[in-house]
Amino acid sequence: MKKIVTACVLATLLVLAGCTTVVPVTATSNPVGSKVGEATGSFLFGFIPLGSKLDMSIQTAAKNGGITTISTVDEKVADYFFVVKVSTVVTGE
Repeated sequence: MKKIVTACVLATLLVLAGCTTVVPVTATSNPVGSKVGEATGSFLFGFIPLGSKLDMSIQTAAKNGGITTISTVDEKVADYFFVVKVSTVVTGE
């Protein structure tokens, strides 16, 4: 019984384990603003899109945050075993 419980706990930890990386894409000479916008898409095994409409563009992220003057753009990648979540994060005013 201990082996089964241990195996279940390890399997759960493996599925829930994740790693997130944030990479700067670009920055402008505009001052860093207080608004943040994000556009996200998910992929199964890192390359099979989940969902019919994936729009992770800078324009969509700015629109989602109500940003008209962009200060910085970052890309955030979160890897959760089978699913990879990619986000474009824009800051500005």
